Amino acid sequence: MRIFLKYNALFVSILLQMILVPAAAQTDRKAAELKSLEAAVAAARARVAMNEKRVADADSIINAGKRMLDESKAELKAVDSDSGKLEKKYASQRKPVSRLVNSKERAEANKGKADLRAIDAQYKTDNRALETRLREAVRKQTTGITNIQKGKTARKNAMEALKVSNSALKTAQDKYDAAAF
Repeated sequence: MRIFLKYNALFVSILLQMILVPAAAQTDRKAAELKSLEAAVAAARARVAMNEKRVADADSIINAGKRMLDESKAELKAVDSDSGKLEKKYASQRKPVSRLVNSKERAEANKGKADLRAIDAQYKTDNRALETRLREAVRKQTTGITNIQKGKTARKNAMEALKVSNSALKTAQDKYDAAAF
């Protein structure tokens, strides 16, 4: 009887191990699967956040381009206004001096020519300054347009990537929810 009890205890312990070990292995496998699904969900969330940042960056590029366009339009209007004022000023200064150039007295005519050269030189200097401002405004306008185009392209690409990453997140979340419950 003693031998029977000895083998019976051995038999029961073997039987318990055969039942419990696969159950523990199954629990470990389930935990490992849940952990990998959690990692997949976390990676998908990171991709969504990255793509949302890319969309925000593209929007900021577009806004910067619009701001540059507004500034260049204001500068172009100012240059146009200043150009009109310069032309009027030049015409008003030149008219009386040109009469002196046609004077019969030689001294007055020479003085008129010298004054006319000075007026012309000042006009050319002022006009060059206006042309420089105009070039800068046009350059700023071109840069603004380029930024808007770059931003729109980047936004389009980022939105497409965001759609893909959102669907990947939804899929990963659904898989995790199905496995967890």
